[in-house]
Amino acid sequence: MNQEPIFQAYRGRFAPSPTGPLHFGSLVAAVGSYLEARSRHGEWLVRIENLDPSREIPGASKEILSTLEILGMEWDGEVVYQSRRNEAYQAALILLKNKNLIYPCVCSRKEIADSSITGIDGPIYPRTCHRGLPDTERLQALRVRTDNNPIEIKDVLRGLVRQRLESDIGDFVLRRADGIFAYQLAVVVDDAEQGVTHVVRGEDLLNSTPRQVYLQQLLGYPTPVYMHLPVVVNTLGEKLSKQTHAAPIVTADPVSQLIMAIRFLGRKPPAELAEGDVASFWKWATKNWKPEMIP
Repeated sequence: MNQEPIFQAYRGRFAPSPTGPLHFGSLVAAVGSYLEARSRHGEWLVRIENLDPSREIPGASKEILSTLEILGMEWDGEVVYQSRRNEAYQAALILLKNKNLIYPCVCSRKEIADSSITGIDGPIYPRTCHRGLPDTERLQALRVRTDNNPIEIKDVLRGLVRQRLESDIGDFVLRRADGIFAYQLAVVVDDAEQGVTHVVRGEDLLNSTPRQVYLQQLLGYPTPVYMHLPVVVNTLGEKLSKQTHAAPIVTADPVSQLIMAIRFLGRKPPAELAEGDVASFWKWATKNWKPEMIP
């Protein structure tokens, strides 16, 4: 089992996707990661995860950063945009290729779904292309070879998480057939290059964490400490997102939004805090932050 690594200083991050404005679910993740960093006198970075231009809403990145500023969330260093980091992701792919750890794949999603079993995160790729491809002009994705050695993570809130990637997930894509790099590769490269020591994010990403730890091991990167926060859902039990028509944050009243977020994370701020300003909120919240109270 992975032991918690020893870091000299805390460095966390918030990494929204610019598919629309910040909603309450993303605010909870931002507040949790911000308070973990600031309560430990650490750094808090912001990264815009815009790998896929077809999903990016024009102006959303600027709007997200403006909202964070209105909410009084001050980030350290420059904002990193994944769309500008293809060279770093390609370098990681070359390293894996030189170790014979990736291979091309021409299977469509339908072909995989028709010929595979279902794992914990969808169809498990049946390794159709594992032994090589015939001459073909079809666009090729790149997959990483997995094995069945257990990957274990001790999440701060969720406890022990264990997966055997070969049987639970299968060989997963690192670069899509259209040339776009996969989230699993990009997030691992970015966290390593930015020196991220602690990752605080939504529980919906918990199942993908063993894949990221596996890539960290293959690439020789350190594994951060992980904390996965409870996910905000709507009245139908669906995760708040653009797809479920989540309402944007009301920036005209930032303190009330922040108070709702910290209540969701298990803290009960005094009533008079609602009458104060953003700076007063963060002063109280940082002093009274207790992750063990998160429901």
